[in-house]
Amino acid sequence: MATVEIDFDVYKELTARRASETTTYNDVIRELLGMDAEPEPADADQASSGGLEMKGVFLPNGTQLRVTYKGRTYSAEIKDGAWIGSDGKQRKTPSEAACAITDTNVNGWRFWKVKRPSDTSWKVLNSLRP
Repeated sequence: MATVEIDFDVYKELTARRASETTTYNDVIRELLGMDAEPEPADADQASSGGLEMKGVFLPNGTQLRVTYKGRTYSAEIKDGAWIGSDGKQRKTPSEAACAITDTNVNGWRFWKVKRPSDTSWKVLNSLRP
């Protein structure tokens, strides 16, 4: 993914043009440029069958997550489209789940290992990002 630098005034204007929190800055720019809406991802059928999409990564229901921190293994699972920790609590992001374990700010995308139902091995969650 490319990075584009903009000044603060442009950022404020893009933010003001977002119809809702689910409208991305990319959506706003596509509209300003007269481009069609971004095409549906190839795995849109999977998304409708249940799972969680975060930052362009789709984790189907049944996806397992784990991490070993200070000698203890923690786990989570994607259930009914939500991240559910082994403590039974729902988390909104990988980083929120990591911070609940470490009591400090942690990049959850680099912290957690993931194994989707179709995977044969564990991998770092961040490796799935586009």
